[in-house]
Amino acid sequence: MMSQHPYPMPQAVPPAQSLPRRDMRDATRGPFTPPDTALPSQSAQQAPELAQRYELLHRLGVPTTADEDFDDLAQDMATQAGFLYGFVNLFLEQQTFVGLHQPPADSGFVIVGRTMSRDHGWCPEVMARRKALPLHDVHASPRFSGNTVVDAVGIRSYFGAPLIHASGTVLGTVCVIDPEKRPLAEARRLRDIVINASAQVMDHIARAQVR
Repeated sequence: MMSQHPYPMPQAVPPAQSLPRRDMRDATRGPFTPPDTALPSQSAQQAPELAQRYELLHRLGVPTTADEDFDDLAQDMATQAGFLYGFVNLFLEQQTFVGLHQPPADSGFVIVGRTMSRDHGWCPEVMARRKALPLHDVHASPRFSGNTVVDAVGIRSYFGAPLIHASGTVLGTVCVIDPEKRPLAEARRLRDIVINASAQVMDHIARAQVR
């Protein structure tokens, strides 16, 4: 059961964090934190949309921090897809992973945090297009190959879908990522998995609201 919490608009935006480098064993390099590239005009344009999103999340009783129910949904999605990482991602001041599945800490794979700049990764594209984005190999298209997550972590495949409320407001995304590319023949099946996961998340939100 998802708990009810108030979510007032924060007064200060915390520094943007990003996914760390893939080579975590080289401690001298440290985590990769790209600069915040959002222009003031972009921030101003995002403010009304962000306020609307916060108001809706508060009304629905959706947590804006790590949540076990969303972690379980992220795990189910990643397991079905056979991907290392799965996310339930709310677009707040930063991309905020309220649901997260990743390899164990001692697995040798990158361990990611719960936030990332709004400008990085492929979820911003999903938010803008309001439909699923299947990238079986991010290097198959120059448009999606040049990305901070590719450069910093070495991710090769991404499948994401938007979280759209009945009001039309896009709350965020669900997605899976992996350092290995996938066969093109698998793209439709993997796309359908994230689309179904998106529906499950919105279903979960709707059910929690009436409890």
